[in-house]
Amino acid sequence: MIQNTNQLSFNISSFTPNELDNMNYTGQAYVTGEGIQLTPIELNHTLYFQAGRATFRDPMQLWDNTTGNLTDFNTHFSFVIKSIDGQSYADGIAFFMAPFGSGIPSDTAGESLGLAKETELLNSTYHFVAVEFDTYMNSWDPPKDHVGIDVNSMKSVANTTWFSSIFAGRTNDAWISYNSTTKNLSVTFTGFKNNNTIEQQLSYVIDLRLYLPELVTFGFTSATGSLYEINNIKSWEFSSSLQVDSVSVPPKKGKNNKIVPSVISGGLVLCVLIAGVILFLLWKKKKVEVGNDPTGEKSMGGELEFGRGAIRFSFQDLYRATNGFVDKLGQGGFGQVYKGSLENTFIAVKRISKDSSQGIKEFISEVKIISQLHHKNLVKLIGWCHEKKEFLLVYELMPKGSLDKHLYNHNNLLRWPTRFKIAKGLASALFYLHEECEQCILHRDIKSSNVMLDTNFNAKLGDFGLARLVDHDKGSQTTMPAGTIGYMAPECVIAAKAGKESDVYSFGIVALELACGRKPFIPTSEASQVIIVDWVWELYERGRLFEAADPRIYGDHDGEQMEEMQRLLIIGLWCAHPDPNCRPLIRKVIQVLNFEDQVPILPERMTPIAPLVSAISH
Repeated sequence: MIQNTNQLSFNISSFTPNELDNMNYTGQAYVTGEGIQLTPIELNHTLYFQAGRATFRDPMQLWDNTTGNLTDFNTHFSFVIKSIDGQSYADGIAFFMAPFGSGIPSDTAGESLGLAKETELLNSTYHFVAVEFDTYMNSWDPPKDHVGIDVNSMKSVANTTWFSSIFAGRTNDAWISYNSTTKNLSVTFTGFKNNNTIEQQLSYVIDLRLYLPELVTFGFTSATGSLYEINNIKSWEFSSSLQVDSVSVPPKKGKNNKIVPSVISGGLVLCVLIAGVILFLLWKKKKVEVGNDPTGEKSMGGELEFGRGAIRFSFQDLYRATNGFVDKLGQGGFGQVYKGSLENTFIAVKRISKDSSQGIKEFISEVKIISQLHHKNLVKLIGWCHEKKEFLLVYELMPKGSLDKHLYNHNNLLRWPTRFKIAKGLASALFYLHEECEQCILHRDIKSSNVMLDTNFNAKLGDFGLARLVDHDKGSQTTMPAGTIGYMAPECVIAAKAGKESDVYSFGIVALELACGRKPFIPTSEASQVIIVDWVWELYERGRLFEAADPRIYGDHDGEQMEEMQRLLIIGLWCAHPDPNCRPLIRKVIQVLNFEDQVPILPERMTPIAPLVSAISH
């Protein structure tokens, strides 16, 4: 049995009237210099009761009937929904999947977003699965603008309030992904609150095979009713991957297939003898290899090939790309990082020290784990190299470097809005690792130097060398202590136990770094050090929490930013509580960061670590 992959991938950074080959436009959808207009925008045109769709030209194979395998897909698009001339508006847009070849239903109206007939709004015979960005409250809708997941009905199976900014006409971003193993349809989208961009999330577990055929059309749809608005798609990126098993067809029966039983029997005996000799020779060869290869270096090739999505490079390619490893970006515990360029793309190449057996283990862990991950707040692993006793990892280059370089560089100060955005981005990455992946991924080394920043200072978590896969329903695991002192949770140090709670603890320390502008260990006048958690908690106990804020930016805050600062400080303490049972799930952290939930009321005094030793060890 041969395993093939059916892949579909494209990236349309902008839509122009001259580039129509990749898309199909139906109904009232058309292209202008601003992108795709799903419904008319010219005031001299009929704006009421219009519908339009823009779909990719080719179908997506959503699942395979032979194997039952489902596709994994990720998509990102930017869009604008705007009121025309400040008028009341409706009804929104949707990203949708429907049977390939299906079109806009007849007798459709704004409330259906072009997905269902007016008479079948809550039980459509036109099958679809959609993510709606709904700007009008119908009788079945929650109050206010909202994002929902729809399955053959305009009444969403899951929804959440959307902090839209329709009158301002701001550009929004949405990221939608589907995990074929967990059946999780996940949506991350931007909103606006108090003039700041926030990220919101929604997810729903659904087996798409139960609702859609193998081949689906996919794209965007919108409609207007008695009210109207601008429904504009700016850009669209999409990728999908479906594992399809090709089974060899048995030969047809006929004269040439008749074989004398004795010949079959003799052939089997001969095959068994040959197989036995081969296995014996392989066993001897393996013993010699183990003796000459105590680190297991030579046996890694096959293991690493399971890293999906990462390219295997030759050493010569990377030597040329880095000009002989001359432009050094930094040095970690197990190797150096160099700047390079491949096909006009800047890269960072991590070269593992040859004498580091632990570094080689981390190399394998990183290739096998991070190559399977796709999230906007994770550093992308482009490829790897294992050749001539060299171990190299190739990443996308993060132009702004690591977070710690900015927090503790007086010449390049991070302002508060950027810090708060970084905290939310890091939380989003951790939520993806803990909740949205097929298996829960424990990072085990979250720290400011592993939080990288792109050109726009978006946070991207990197360095998965210590990461481990665990089942979602299992608690903390006993393991070898791993991580960085100052960021390691007490249970990791005391009892060598790691779980989601220990990653949350590390996140809490980084949150305090962002708010305070101080390292995990703070020097004191007595030539000793105090842990940042203890220092901030003591100020919290005294009712002087804001004294912990970074004095370099404290005076810049307005009322709203002061509230954000308070939230991040309290979240930092909450996450870094010494008792793992008192820490929040990262999902809860995101809700508080996005002002979707209240900040917790923490105990006035922190629980001492000592009484926890016996409880944690058990």
